[in-house]
Amino acid sequence: MQPLRIPAWTLCSAAGDGQAATLEALRTRRSGLKPNDFGSAPLPTWAGRVLGLEEQPLPSQFADWDCRNNRLAWRGLQSDGFLEAVAATRERYGAERIAVVVGTSTSSIGASEEAYCRLAPDGGYPPDMRRSIIHTPHSLGDFVQHALQLRSVAVTVATACSSSAKVFAQAARLMQLGLADAAVVGGVDTLCGSVLFGFNSLELVSRQPCMPFDVDRCGISLGEAAGFALLVPEASAGPWFIGYGESSDAHHMSTPHPEGRGARLALDEVLRRAALEPHQVDYINLHGTASRKNDEVEAAAIAQLFPATTVASSTKGWTGHTLGAAGIVEAAITLLALEHAMLPGTLNTRSLDAVCGPQVRLDNVQQEARRALSLSFGFGGSNCALAFARSDVH
Repeated sequence: MQPLRIPAWTLCSAAGDGQAATLEALRTRRSGLKPNDFGSAPLPTWAGRVLGLEEQPLPSQFADWDCRNNRLAWRGLQSDGFLEAVAATRERYGAERIAVVVGTSTSSIGASEEAYCRLAPDGGYPPDMRRSIIHTPHSLGDFVQHALQLRSVAVTVATACSSSAKVFAQAARLMQLGLADAAVVGGVDTLCGSVLFGFNSLELVSRQPCMPFDVDRCGISLGEAAGFALLVPEASAGPWFIGYGESSDAHHMSTPHPEGRGARLALDEVLRRAALEPHQVDYINLHGTASRKNDEVEAAAIAQLFPATTVASSTKGWTGHTLGAAGIVEAAITLLALEHAMLPGTLNTRSLDAVCGPQVRLDNVQQEARRALSLSFGFGGSNCALAFARSDVH
């Protein structure tokens, strides 16, 4: 694929608002995970909750979209000069030529849950919740497009945990086909009862902070986050998006292929598309959820393909597993690693499982990295791997 520049990107998670706060949390190894207090009957677990959303309604012009998920999207858009960068790009290309491609797994389902919990006497939604746009999977994409004053293609991708990684691939194809000149990509997911209790019913939620790749790992810590990136074709400032790889296991609704075939296909494809050999990859941000099977399969794939000099880690100990937002948040962290020569380790983990190779690191590594991958593997075997390069590399 033709490499694309990323002149602006931003993220907001329990680890912090924006690039600077996130980088500080990574460097000081300060986790955003806290004992869960979400909901009227909180599930006994740890979660990466973004504080303050309940007190931050959307501006009045966006009242129809107001819900927790879109509030987090708006908060994320306001960091790192992202709104200004989009405005400048809109001025250059026109609102009709900038696509919006966002990922989410639950969108604004939390608003629908709230509506069902306080039905009106006639059995319908309460009057303040009778806004159809907040009860659809495309609520996020519709809101972001309107908030950014764009009028081109707007797509919502929902492929579980790979959703906001696959947005990069879809945006690249839209631009390659001439359907857009630039693209805003991103993803947002917020905590809700369906997520917390749904994953708990699958016995995947840990009662302690998640420990990716630890021999004693016992499940995931859920989180919420928003992230966005601007993709443009010209040689402006900013790191590069240089490739993607996608695959589908079609093996099981919630378990990866036992031999990691889908993950390996995505890895092979991203290396081919980015014209990279394994030894040219300096850092890999792993999916690393701390579930038994996911970590086992992923660690084996990395150990088989990459040399010992490659640094690999999971950053979910900082943010929690942010589901449909995981792809963009971890892509943004990967970009921070490239631009600041600080490769994050794996938080909370004490003793690596024997399935891990020398690539998986616990401690942060102060080391320059020129090229990096970010991996996202979703339920049902929807896999995506992204490749990025430092701003001075091409």
